[in-house]
Amino acid sequence: MLKISNNVELADWEIELTAVKSMGAGGQKVNKTSSCIHLRFDIKRSTLPQFYKERLLTLKDSRITKEGVIIIKAQQFRTQEQNREDALERLKQLILSATVVQKTRRPTKPTRASQKRRVDAKKRKAQTKSLRGKVQ
Repeated sequence: MLKISNNVELADWEIELTAVKSMGAGGQKVNKTSSCIHLRFDIKRSTLPQFYKERLLTLKDSRITKEGVIIIKAQQFRTQEQNREDALERLKQLILSATVVQKTRRPTKPTRASQKRRVDAKKRKAQTKSLRGKVQ
C-alpha cells in the first residue's frame, strides 16, 4: 500500500515490481544478485481519481509510455530493498508533481524608471565607445 495523500492510496496489486540484475561496475556478486528494481504502474487501470489520471497522462515525461504505463528503474543502491523504496518514492513524487497547478503567468510591462535607466546606460556606453576613436 502506497499512500499518496490523505485520501489517495495505491494498492499493492496496482504496482508491479520486478527485480533485475543491475548494470555497471560491481563487486564479486555483481552477476549473481538482482538488486535493480523495475517498477511498472498502469495509469489507466489504476484506482487513482480521474483528476490524477488526466494530469499524469498529459505529462511530457520520458518515464511514461504511449500506453500510459509509468516505468521507473531504480538501481542507485546496493540492496534490493533500498532500491524498492527508492522506486516507490519516485513514483509518489511523480504523481504528486502532476497534481501541482501552475500559477498562470500574467505579462508585465517594465516600469518607466527601469526604461529610463536602460536608455541612460546605453547612452553612457555609447559615449564611452565614441571616445575610443582616432585622436585628431
